[in-house]
Amino acid sequence: MSTSDDPVISEGSGENNSEIPKSPTPREVKLTKGSHGFGFNIRGQVSEGGQLKSIGGVLYAPMQYISAVLDGGPADDAQIKVGDRVVEVNGVPVEGADHHTVVQLIKRGGSTVQMTIVSVTDEERAKLEVEAAPSPSSVEYYERRSVPVTIPSSEKKTDETGKEYVTYNLQLAGKTVTQRRYREFDALHANLKRQFPDFLFPRLPAKWPFTLSATQVDTRRRGIEDYMEKVCGIKVIFDSDLIQDFLCVPQLGKQGPKSTAVPSTTLAPSVVKDPNVEVKVQLPGGKLCRVFVPKESITLQVYEAVIKEIGLHESSKPFFALFKATRDGYISKLGPREFPSQLLSYSLLLRKWIFSTVHETHIAQKDNVAKELIYLQAVEDVQKNRIDVGEDLQELQSLQMQGRNVEYLELIRSLDTYNSTKFPHCKCDARKNGHIRLIVSLSTLKLQACASDGTIEDQEHTFPWDMIENREADLEEEAFIFSYNREGKSPKFVRVFSEHFLYMEECITRAIEESYWPLPSSAKSKTKPATVAAASNHVTSYEPDDGEL
Repeated sequence: MSTSDDPVISEGSGENNSEIPKSPTPREVKLTKGSHGFGFNIRGQVSEGGQLKSIGGVLYAPMQYISAVLDGGPADDAQIKVGDRVVEVNGVPVEGADHHTVVQLIKRGGSTVQMTIVSVTDEERAKLEVEAAPSPSSVEYYERRSVPVTIPSSEKKTDETGKEYVTYNLQLAGKTVTQRRYREFDALHANLKRQFPDFLFPRLPAKWPFTLSATQVDTRRRGIEDYMEKVCGIKVIFDSDLIQDFLCVPQLGKQGPKSTAVPSTTLAPSVVKDPNVEVKVQLPGGKLCRVFVPKESITLQVYEAVIKEIGLHESSKPFFALFKATRDGYISKLGPREFPSQLLSYSLLLRKWIFSTVHETHIAQKDNVAKELIYLQAVEDVQKNRIDVGEDLQELQSLQMQGRNVEYLELIRSLDTYNSTKFPHCKCDARKNGHIRLIVSLSTLKLQACASDGTIEDQEHTFPWDMIENREADLEEEAFIFSYNREGKSPKFVRVFSEHFLYMEECITRAIEESYWPLPSSAKSKTKPATVAAASNHVTSYEPDDGEL
């Protein structure tokens, strides 16, 4: 795919039935992805809006532009040229749009993309690029250096719960600088792609949900070493705070690498070079919580600062988390090692992180701060249509106006749609035409059929957790994959293609864990265990036809 996430690519076909017009008249092109992508890169502003500019006497808002075209690729076949401005993507106007929005629109088209572009003269292109504000997308990667980064060995360790994990020993110039787990390399890779969106990063070894053998661990070690060598060989990337902080060696090359390894869950004091920055986190109900933390603080550290600021009880800590909201309103949980202060294009939110209504009720009984947050989030989610309350909306509104918070929560907790996570509609290989919506609840995974525009259709399939045999997030395919048991048949695999595939896996893992939590003492006499309740309320219409939803 040839967005800024995947630079110049090869082979495919482009359609264009006319010569490039001499005047800057917008023209439509349709590209079909080849074996590796569309064959072009785009660059442009990272924020919305901007001053109008004249192109051939016509005023346009700032647009993303073509920064590279591969000879013989689909874009080249369609006569797209470096400097062409992108006016529309798949029918959506993108004048004044930020880079991330345009990239996502291209990705959502799948194997084809239809764009309206306007060509500019060399003189206009030079003028526009000079006037353009600097952005991460204008970074040049030509300057390289040889960095002696190696991962000569790995170590198997055990955490406080007795669970084994593997760390990889990072060395610079033969000296150990730190130890990192695979998930930390994965988080680094994701953050680097955000900061340098038009660089073609090498492949990081894929995530694997099962225990690795000694041979597989060593293969992964060599793959990570190759990745780090290639990434650190680009001067502008190696000099970035992300790499320097990851290696725990600020100002490397001036003072030489430090030899003391820094634990992966803490930041070395010497790493914090900048003064504290303000991070704003919106609480349920709309209030802002402001905390001041080091710029390099990861999600877990910012979260600790927030819950301390608002007075959330320590026992409630595992049941809340930091989330991010995109411009279109979709909310997803932050990864544990993201850098909240650097997520400028997102709104940060504090929300509950729980699927079990029984345990949620127990938490609210013990912690008044948690109780208020849970109520305010419920009200907010109803108002913003994040929860389908159907015919109960009027009664809920009445209870809210009367200040009957306890009754409000009792009613909304009785709804099947409460404490479930709905993902945006996306493609799925179990459905030949149209899309699906994936919904995670305490006891089941549901696939709901919908049209390609998200319009809900009648058909849906529900999978209880004991029916799902395997599951994993595939980094290469950007898909959540699971297999389910079928009576008298071999297990069937389903692939769900979504930019939120990692969050899907995290939600499902959390829901399965919660389904096995013991009941709190206050609920044992009133409620059936989660697994029993799931079985008694199970919908039997859950098995898809072979290959089709």
